[in-house]
Amino acid sequence: MSDRLIAIGDVHGCHAALRGLIAAIAPTPSDTLVFLGDYVDRGPESRAVVDLIIAVARRTRVVALMGNHEEMMLAVLAGELDHTVWLKHGGLSTLDSYGFDGNLDFLPASHKVFFDSMVDYFEDDDYFFTHASYDPDQPLDQQPSHDLRWHSLRDGVPTPHGSGKTAIVGHTANHDGDCIDFGHLICIDTYCYGGGCLTALDVHRRAVWQANPDGTLR
Repeated sequence: MSDRLIAIGDVHGCHAALRGLIAAIAPTPSDTLVFLGDYVDRGPESRAVVDLIIAVARRTRVVALMGNHEEMMLAVLAGELDHTVWLKHGGLSTLDSYGFDGNLDFLPASHKVFFDSMVDYFEDDDYFFTHASYDPDQPLDQQPSHDLRWHSLRDGVPTPHGSGKTAIVGHTANHDGDCIDFGHLICIDTYCYGGGCLTALDVHRRAVWQANPDGTLR
């Protein structure tokens, strides 16, 4: 078991907030940081966010989940999705952060490696982590991608998963800035890009760190 198991919610290009959280957490080599996805779009510094996560992964264990915004971006870059779908969900800010000049091959090599490393879910101890939600009746390795990355808790909170493990998710932004704890599921997306805060949760100790968009700790 890792020393600390820490989940970090939807960053959405909020580099200063993530930098403030990482400084407060002070991760060690024995910790595991699980990023719940949506590193890009909407906020102004998607590229810097990815650079920072890559740097953090050199000093601690990092698990990066794929969010629906990474799914959109990568589908556009692969020619599988019309770019207008991505742009209307905040993709323009990501392109700006990478200095987009019309060439779709704009990701640095290290970023391609990072995005290739993303996973759909992660399990550790009595917890599992997904970006958005899950199907309570399906094993984690057979989850529908829509449930994992797109399902909003506003459209329904799933019942406890058949594994009996507690789910830690993001995606459904709580504009009040509080984590939403349903007992069997905890949502830690606290709307950083919209003026809320970025949240990290030590799932074993239930300790919470939060940083405002400018990086100030709450």
